[in-house]
Amino acid sequence: MTKSVCIATFNGAQYIAQQLDSVIEQLGVDDEIIIVDDCSTDHTLEIIETYNDDRIKIYRNDKNLRHVKSFERAISLSNNALVFLCDQDDLWEKDRLKTFEKYFLQYPDVLLVSSNFSCIDDHGDRVENNLRKVSPEDSFSYKKNILAVFAGKIGYFGCAMAFRRELISKVLPIPGYVEAHDLWFAMAANILKANLHIDDKTLYHRIHSSNASDLRRNVRGRIKARLGFLKSYLELAKRIGKN
Repeated sequence: MTKSVCIATFNGAQYIAQQLDSVIEQLGVDDEIIIVDDCSTDHTLEIIETYNDDRIKIYRNDKNLRHVKSFERAISLSNNALVFLCDQDDLWEKDRLKTFEKYFLQYPDVLLVSSNFSCIDDHGDRVENNLRKVSPEDSFSYKKNILAVFAGKIGYFGCAMAFRRELISKVLPIPGYVEAHDLWFAMAANILKANLHIDDKTLYHRIHSSNASDLRRNVRGRIKARLGFLKSYLELAKRIGKN
């Protein structure tokens, strides 16, 4: 199965080479990396261009669109059967692409697979964290998973996801009110009853010193988020019902 790796970059010069190295070594000749740069002002693009690899395709936003719209653009520019979302500063486990492909072949009706991960700090050292994980036992508990999205109690992270090309027509375009593309994709897969959780840790997710604390929204922020989830659910149900 051919694979597209979608990366949204923004001032990622410090770690982008490490991430690309961990991805490129797993690519086949027909795979691709789609990079959408969101107006970086550091040396991110110069570093990427040194790779001189035809499988890396670089696109530049004319203005800063932020991460959701940058990932949306990258996905829309992808071409292959499986689409992987990739942060600019993580590190992939070896055989990550093969691990996901194995599950997609094992479950031909599944459109989206979400894995677990380990965490590292700024220096690449393993760290403990309180980020939520996905449970394989709940893969097919679709209503429970959707409710967990509303409650903020499930570990869907874009960097730990991959999906079949067939999901794209359901999830794109992403409405402007969506703050988290990963939750939008996961909700769609659960509505479609085409969702799978795997316990494999397929990457090292970087927790920076500036974001390691558990920042909690105020009441207004939580209400806004829940209303956004409700709008997302209704919009996705409408789209899916038309197909």
